[in-house]
Order: sequence, then structure tokens, then C-alpha cells
Amino acid sequence: MAEILAPCGSYETLEAALRAGCDAVYLGGQGFSARQNAVNFSDEEISRAVYECHKRGVKLYRTINTVIFDEQLDECLAAVKHCAEVGVDGIITQDLALTEMVRRCCPGLHIHASTQMTIHTPLGVELTKELGFRRTVVSRELPLDIIRKLCEQGIEIEAFVHGALCMSVSGQCFMSAVIGSRSANRGLCAQACRLPCSGGGKGKERYDLSLKDLSYCDRLGEIVRAGVASLKIEGRMKRPEYVAMAVDSCKKALAGQPYDKKTLEDVFSRGGFTDGYLDHRLGRDMFGMRTGEDAAAAAKALPKIHELYRSEEKRDTVNFAVTIKNGKEMTLTASDSKDISVTVAGSVPQPAQNKAADEESVTRQLSKLGDTIYSLGEVVADIDDGLFVSPKELNDLRRRACQALDDERAEHNSCRTAFTPAPLTDFEEYHANAQTIRVCLENEEQLIGVDPESIELCFVPFALAEKALKVLPKEKIGIAMPRFTFDENSQTERLKAAKNAGIAHMLATNLAHIPMGRALGFTIHGGYGLNLTNSCALKTARDLGCADATASFELKASQIARLKKPMPVGVFAYGRLPLMLTVNCPVSQSVGCKNCTHHITDRTGRDFPVKCSKREGYVEILNSEVLYLADKLDDFRKADFLLLYFTEEKHGAVRRIIEEYKSHGINGKPEKLTRGLYYRGIL
Repeated sequence: MAEILAPCGSYETLEAALRAGCDAVYLGGQGFSARQNAVNFSDEEISRAVYECHKRGVKLYRTINTVIFDEQLDECLAAVKHCAEVGVDGIITQDLALTEMVRRCCPGLHIHASTQMTIHTPLGVELTKELGFRRTVVSRELPLDIIRKLCEQGIEIEAFVHGALCMSVSGQCFMSAVIGSRSANRGLCAQACRLPCSGGGKGKERYDLSLKDLSYCDRLGEIVRAGVASLKIEGRMKRPEYVAMAVDSCKKALAGQPYDKKTLEDVFSRGGFTDGYLDHRLGRDMFGMRTGEDAAAAAKALPKIHELYRSEEKRDTVNFAVTIKNGKEMTLTASDSKDISVTVAGSVPQPAQNKAADEESVTRQLSKLGDTIYSLGEVVADIDDGLFVSPKELNDLRRRACQALDDERAEHNSCRTAFTPAPLTDFEEYHANAQTIRVCLENEEQLIGVDPESIELCFVPFALAEKALKVLPKEKIGIAMPRFTFDENSQTERLKAAKNAGIAHMLATNLAHIPMGRALGFTIHGGYGLNLTNSCALKTARDLGCADATASFELKASQIARLKKPMPVGVFAYGRLPLMLTVNCPVSQSVGCKNCTHHITDRTGRDFPVKCSKREGYVEILNSEVLYLADKLDDFRKADFLLLYFTEEKHGAVRRIIEEYKSHGINGKPEKLTRGLYYRGIL
């Protein structure tokens, strides 16, 4: 049976989740958690939480699911060490550096691939398996038929079944970072998508980036039959009542019992729930915003929900075997359904002056299990006649036996594993030759602006490959892979055709592209979508097969300069930074494709271009300003290549901008530009 996995942003929420009957919990420490604004847990609290979970047979996973900077690798390694020592059941991680840490230092520690890794295809799941992951948390945008395919890859699959839906595919949202330096990949998303924003539709105030929460409670049977191992509830920022209600609803739904849909919606929703992605459905009915009516409904529902976790359901039965013999210490053995047993001893019983101990009176005292996780099973009593045992002493024996059984169960379920310190960046550093320029193009006209002598590589989408081969040397052409796909087989076939035409390079925008490119013999160039922010992650990408990689544009210029490079590393140096990758177009649902405005407008009046990749089934929301660094290239001397992304530019602008980067912007800079995050950084 699949586990019900509950979110815990505080110790109070953990207690609510356990009392509601969850099978597993996930929580974050004081650092490296994708919900940094939750209360989260100290190391001491994590240790205590592990004990409370394991004595109940509940699993505990710690999230270390943010990107990590070089200067934080030692601190992160200390967090991994603590996980190994206290025996968490696994860590949920985004950064590729964690795979190297665990492989080298504590290979017995289970790791789960976070949804922040944007795994959504069979090859992506296969790669996580190759990296040593025990489980993969797949993207929320997937329909049931694709989830079923992912479950056939020989690794546990975890899927979200209730909670908030981000507008962007997880791991590929940079809007909060670019607008306000609060990075979603660092656990500090400011939820810009919940603010007013218009895709062009009518109405005074629109929220065209705000999706309703998902709820698959009515579909849990289908999801489990598809092979999903873990049913994940989102909500580490939510109240204990929310978590308890979500756990209770999932438990009942999974058991085929009715659950209180209205109260589940009342406790938190944004104008209701959606299950659209599960059936490949998109559109306006998936969008919603939290209203005053929603908040009022929650206020009324909360007291009702308290009953769900006021007391805890019993986790197991306890069987007692009591021995009361003349002249010997009393003993009480407690055992559970898994035959875990403990024995405690008491005093030597005295002759009875009045009523002697018998099976009935002893059983009555042993049955008082109200504050434990146990219900009474069988009581076997071996009692000599004429002996007295006070109720107080029997109660003490029972309490000590139950405590000892708790301890033994917690130890039995512990996942403690050995940790051996090891260096993480003990590789030979790559030293660059001359810095080169690479370009990414969108359309045929832009090809006219590219002088083959001015660039090292030109990446184009599949649709532009044939035309590129007519005007550029094939050895300078690469395929810019689609950032999301619902049809991996089609991508593979198109990539084969490109290879047969003489194209040997590919830009991997998702981890799944690495095994795809390896199998076909491509030279693989890691893209910014891999979120490579430290030297150790770069090494892992190299070991997987990348010939070089673009560093994350969430790094500061000074951080890029300090990277220890295991291979050539470049920077996103020009273009509109991608803010969101989404399969639900905010413009289409607002005004329809026929009336497409090709942009969205935020509450300050800024326009953000929307780039449609209709064949692949996704759109990208781009920054309102163009990143320009031609006059700042002295700060990027250690970058081995500069990647220039062209989207709306005409051929003349393409030619001019390439020349400006070759000449370090000696002819000035445009009036409207952004330096991205290279100087202000992210929190």
C-alpha cells in the first residue's frame, strides 16, 4: 500500500500529522530547505522527531532541497552527517552535489530526487536511478498515463496528491529571484504568481498566474494502481489543522471511505480544487485566487478539525505476559505485532492481607493504555495464589514496559548509517583557453545575423535545424532541447534525425537529455535549467556526460569566478531571462490563442513576453528587460564561453549584439537593460 506523506513545517504540525495517522512525514532543518519561511526544525528537534516517528513505524524524510553554493558545501555536509547519525529514512534533495556527498560519505543513506529536479520523463527517472536515488518525486504537471510509465522504471515514484499548485514547473521558476532576489530554488519564493497579473482578459484585477490547489483525493485508487509508492501532501507552510485534515481525507479516500470534502476545501483552497493535470486538462477552470470567503470558511472549519488530532489513533497492539511468583521479582513482557518485545522487572510481591492479585485485577491495570500508541492485545498471566501487588506498582510496570517498547521500536526502525568524511572537490581543475561566444536562436531570420567566424556554436530548436544546416557549418550547430515534454519518444526520434543530418551537439535543458544524448553519441552541453551552482554539482554533471555547462544565472559574478571548474563553464550573458516554465498558458486561458497578446502585465504595468512552444506543450514567461553584460565582461574573465539568447531580435540586432560582446561593449550600452542577479545575488 502506498504511504501517505505529510508535510511538517513545525513541531506542532508534526504532532498533528502523527495523531491524524500519516505513514510518513517530511520536514526541513534550519538550512537548505525549500520552505525557509516555515518554522522548521533544529537538529535537536529532528532527533526527537525521528524517535517519535520511528516508535510509531512512521518514516521521516528530511528536505535538503535547495541549490547550494560552494561556500556552503561544508555546512551542507554537516547536515547530511546529522541525518546519517540520527537515522532519518531519507533526504529529499535538488542539488546534484548531494549525490556526490552521499556516495562518498554515507552510501547507506537513502536519497530522494526532489520535484525541484524537474523529473517528468522515463529517461529522467532512469538518470535518478543511475545517480543512486531510491525515489523520485515527479513534476506536478503530469497526467496519469505518464505517471504510470514512470512507475515502470524500477524506482519508487512519489507524486503530489493534495496542496498548492505552482504556476511554474518546480525547479524552473526564477520570477521571485529575478524580481526581488527571493529565490524559489533557495526556499524563499515570494509567490509573485499570487499577485495581480493580466494575460489580456477583461476585468479590473486579474490573477492570471494563480492556480487553484490540486486535490486528487477522489483519484487515489487510480494513482496507487498506477504504481505510485508515496502520496505526497504539499503544505509545510500550513497550519496543523490543514495537515491533519488532509491526512485524514487521504486516509479515508484511500480506504474507500467517505471523507469530508467541504471541510477539506474550507480549511484551505483558492476558490476550490482542481485535478486537471491528471487528465491532461488545462484552461480557465484551473485558475483561482484565495478570497475573503475562503478565509472566512477556514475560520469556521478550524475548531471542527481540532477533534481530528486531539487524541491519537492506536498504531499497534501490545501483548503482555506478566509473571508474579512467590519470592521472585515480578516481570512484565510487552510485545507488538512485529514480535518486538521487552521485559521489565518489579519488586518481589508480598503475601496478601486482603485481596490477592488475580488475572482479572492485573488485566484491568494493564489495559489502561490511554496515553500510549497501543491498544491492548492478549494478556497472559502466571500468578501464584495469595500474593499482593498494588495497582500503583502494576501501573508503573505498564508504563515502563510501554516506554521500553517505544524505545525498542524506535531502534528497530532506525536508519542510522555510517558517515566517513571525504573531500568533495578533489578533482583537477580545468583551465580555459580563449573565451568564446555561443548563441541560441529562435527563428530563421536570426540565422542571417550570425557570422560563423564570430561564434563557437549556434543552438537552434528542432524546427530550425534544417534551415541552419543551409547557412552554417554543421560542426557549429547544436540542438537546443525543449525544456519540458510529454512525448520523450518523439524527441528521441527528432534527435536521431538531427544526428543523421550531421549535427553533433545538443544543449541539455533537463537532466533527461543527458542519457538521451549519450545514447545517440552527441556532445552534451549542460544548460542553465540544470541549476548548477557549485563545483561539486558541476563535477557530477561532467561525470554524467556533459562536456561543459552553463552555470546557474542565480550565481553572482564573484561566485562564478571562484568556482573550481572540472570542465569548461560558461554564463548566460545576454537575453531575456526565463522567469517561468509552465504548461498552462496565462494568455490562452485569459483571452484565447486567437487573441494572443504574447505578453502578461503585472500590477506595476510591466510587460513580460510569453514565448509559446505549442508542439512541446509549454510556454515560457520571459523577463521584462534584457540582460546585457557586454560592458561588464572583465568580471566574467573566468567564464569559458558566453551564451547569448535571442528571442525577439531581428537579424541586424543579432549581428550587432554579437559584435558588441566581441568588442566588450566599447560602443556603449542600451538605455534599458538589466544585470540580472550577477551583482545583487539571491537570498
